[in-house]
Amino acid sequence: MKKHLNTLFVTTQGAYLAKEGETVLVRVEGKTRLRVPIHNLAGIVCFGNVGSSPYLLGFCGRRAVSVSFLTERGRFLARVVGPTSGNVLLRREQYRRADDPASSGQLARAIVAAKISSSRALLVRAARDRTAEGTESTELGGAVVKLKQLLSELNNMGEVDSIRGIEGAAARAYFGVFNHLILHQKKPFRFEGRSRRPPLDSLNALLSFSYTLLLHDVVSALESSGLDPAVGFLHRDRPGRPSLALDLMEEFRAFLADRLVLSLINLQQVKEGGFELSDSGGVWMNDTTRKSVIAAYQKRKDTEIVHPFLGEKTTVGMVFHLQALLLARFLRGDLDAYPPFVMK
Repeated sequence: MKKHLNTLFVTTQGAYLAKEGETVLVRVEGKTRLRVPIHNLAGIVCFGNVGSSPYLLGFCGRRAVSVSFLTERGRFLARVVGPTSGNVLLRREQYRRADDPASSGQLARAIVAAKISSSRALLVRAARDRTAEGTESTELGGAVVKLKQLLSELNNMGEVDSIRGIEGAAARAYFGVFNHLILHQKKPFRFEGRSRRPPLDSLNALLSFSYTLLLHDVVSALESSGLDPAVGFLHRDRPGRPSLALDLMEEFRAFLADRLVLSLINLQQVKEGGFELSDSGGVWMNDTTRKSVIAAYQKRKDTEIVHPFLGEKTTVGMVFHLQALLLARFLRGDLDAYPPFVMK
């Protein structure tokens, strides 16, 4: 049974991270508030005014624990990692496949197919629960049909640009009915469309923050498997962008992040008053809401599932690592095709 390593999120402003033996300390105003053994961690994420000793950063680098620094509102700033893991032959093969249009298309198609399938599964469940609700049920059913049609069209796509076109059409169909998935607090969390940098409403603030948490974990999984998070197949190279991590996280957006956000809203675990409007027009979570999202995300990662390809029990948090390892096995030639993650 593999140990499920976790992520330490530090949100308290003015906190300072230090090393003591094999333990990470979190100090606030000179007092130690938390002690975490390094072997229990896969990563540390610091929000806002959080400092760290150079000794701790070096310690984390040696023990393959990444340390990420974000603004208080969740915008990525920097990441400290140790020496690159994995052998050079795997990464060279990754780069060759990324430069080959046919290979890139094969992987991009598998990833987008998984994304559309997971999105469709979420809508199918919602439509089934609203069979007597007239318009909402009809619109959800129409989106389900549209996603099925796009999946069929995707099978004939080989070029990455065409695959991106299918992905865009699927996203429009999916988010076009996303508002129907809000069962409670409909007015404060009404969805008018996806907005980012900055998010313009509370629902988009929740989605963007959940995607940030997901991206951090996927980057860590890729690095631990020896792959380069910056070189992708669906998302192309851009300085500072973890393109392969963005590829892989597409498989988990609906399954993990979107479902988490909908659950928080519908169970009223986040409320209208937990958000703030900035001078620029952006909407951001306050500290209480942010901690609620992080706690729910961590709890969801601890949930046990059966991996759809491997048929083994695991946790949601370990699936990121399993998918990264499956991708590495495919690139090495141990698998005939990459099996993307699709949970019904």
